[in-house]
Amino acid sequence: MKAIRFWCVAKKPGYPSAFHNLDYGSPNPHKTFNLSSKNSPIFYLLFCSCRSYSFSSPPDSPFSGGIDPISVASTVSSPSNQHQHDDDASAIDAGSSLRKPVSLWPGMYHSPVTNALWQARSTIFGTTSTSGVDSITSKTPSFSRTAILYPFSTDYILREQYRNPWNGIRVGKLLEDLDALAGTISFKHCFNHAGMANSLLLVTASVDKMVLKKPILVDTDLKIVGAVTWVGRSSMEIQLEVIHETSDPLDSQALVANFTFVGRDSKTGKSATINQIMPETEKEKLLWQEAEERNASRKKRRMQLKNFDYEREAERINALLAEGRVFIDMPALADRDSILMKDTCLQNALVCQPQQRNTHGRIFGGFLMRRAFELAFATTYAFAGSAPSFLEVDHVDFLKPVDVGNFLRLKSCVLYTELENPEEPLINVEVVAHVTRPELRSAEISNKFYFTFTTCSNMTTNGLKIRSVVPATEEEARRVIERMDCENS
Repeated sequence: MKAIRFWCVAKKPGYPSAFHNLDYGSPNPHKTFNLSSKNSPIFYLLFCSCRSYSFSSPPDSPFSGGIDPISVASTVSSPSNQHQHDDDASAIDAGSSLRKPVSLWPGMYHSPVTNALWQARSTIFGTTSTSGVDSITSKTPSFSRTAILYPFSTDYILREQYRNPWNGIRVGKLLEDLDALAGTISFKHCFNHAGMANSLLLVTASVDKMVLKKPILVDTDLKIVGAVTWVGRSSMEIQLEVIHETSDPLDSQALVANFTFVGRDSKTGKSATINQIMPETEKEKLLWQEAEERNASRKKRRMQLKNFDYEREAERINALLAEGRVFIDMPALADRDSILMKDTCLQNALVCQPQQRNTHGRIFGGFLMRRAFELAFATTYAFAGSAPSFLEVDHVDFLKPVDVGNFLRLKSCVLYTELENPEEPLINVEVVAHVTRPELRSAEISNKFYFTFTTCSNMTTNGLKIRSVVPATEEEARRVIERMDCENS
């Protein structure tokens, strides 16, 4: 391999000039590009400058195939100027924010995609008046339709941000981006002018079950397209499609996600009336009808919980605890192919920082989803003994907001396993997020996440076997029953 050598000079006020020798061909280029803590800000300037220019390289180089980022402004322009539908909507380039670092709203949570979306929102502020009529209007789904493109096949640096150790995509980051895009879509639907940002809060209320239909490869272009599909008085549903760029358009959909957002009055915290929706095409009317049925189903499920049969639940709890009692009272005689639920637990904790907040000053919901997924993945990895594959995340309710400065504890465990199919055992993992306030000596649950994973089919050839998980307390047994009932409903 022929060495590529760059001599770069960067200067920032308060820092001396620095010469850095980049040698892509030396045995250890990281040592060649030596940065001390004193001049590390120069690296930031240097990196951003290098990302702004293209240079030639061999065809097989990971740096080849640079693309020109699509203007964010054209993507979020008002439909009154540019009426767009699914096929002709321009997509925001997820890598464009890497080339143009965002200085807008410093301190907000940043990732490659959220950076691009912050730019999109700021463009709306820049192209609308600061005041106007707050009355409720009706908007079409095409008004809020937004797409974001991940050019993984050509953008090496963007691809590296999303690649996991097994050359797949980091699902946690994808969940994070889905929430960010849903927030931008709700923003476009509800805000008639920039001044409404001071009076209306939009928050994630829930996320419906997301099932991965096909593996998402990190070296193939990816696109997420979404729009508002249903609106109530103060709530709305946003449907997002994750599309894998393949030769077969009929087999390109990898995942569908439905987010529910609610509008709140920024002063009182009470529900606020939002813009209504006016479906136009047959597809939009069908999506509205499906969302209406899902909303009715949620209300029905809540009524069923009120009429729960506690006598039958007691029988199921006793059946689940039978093996658990053997573990507690006669551990030497316990089933060697089973394990107590408490022995599968992991947890981590963090203090929520200002850099993780959203535009309303609360902790970004996508950040919480990513942290929950990563803990669930680690829990399954430690339990199964091999890298798991993600299958689905069940319905998520955002029960309590998480604020900057909150002490957040994430606790996970394997609730139960399904071993009917030895080739594809199912591992169901629960992650509970607790918001603790040491000053007030209080703790409450903010979120519950439920993930399903499987393992590779060659586990048995390696001598590994998935074990059954056994609850040891009534509280653990109730959690298992609740989860099973949700899966079967």
